[in-house]
Amino acid sequence: MENVKLIQERLRMTQSRQKSYTDVRRRDLEFQVDDSVFLKVSPRKGVRRFGKNGKFSPRYIGPYRIPRRSVFHVSILRKCVGESSLIVPTDTIIVKDGLTYEEVPRAILDRQVFKFRTKEVASLKVLWRSQKVKEATWEAEEDMKSRYSLLFEE
Repeated sequence: MENVKLIQERLRMTQSRQKSYTDVRRRDLEFQVDDSVFLKVSPRKGVRRFGKNGKFSPRYIGPYRIPRRSVFHVSILRKCVGESSLIVPTDTIIVKDGLTYEEVPRAILDRQVFKFRTKEVASLKVLWRSQKVKEATWEAEEDMKSRYSLLFEE
């Protein structure tokens, strides 16, 4: 019995220590009416860029104003504090049930051929619908032609 009590006491001490480490980084989030928040979304471009899928896509959209106080999971909200130029316009984005959206290319800004040891890969600098020019990304040309053939029709 003494060994069981000793083990229980040490478990309690360990749990208390781990809780104190965790509480330092944890903060209680509470939003008030008329606060502005960003909504966390999972972007789905469907285009694999050099092995990375959706790397440069915005993770949050908004800001949205909180019209009334209600129960909502705060893990998908971020308080809107900062520069308004970083805000992604939401009037053209249709958020689906799983908090995902389909990103659509708006224009091709540049074309470049990357030369490797054994092959050449043509890439396009693509301006996406919800991004500004400085946020345009390089995409593989053959992937873009297969998914968005309307951009290449003349």
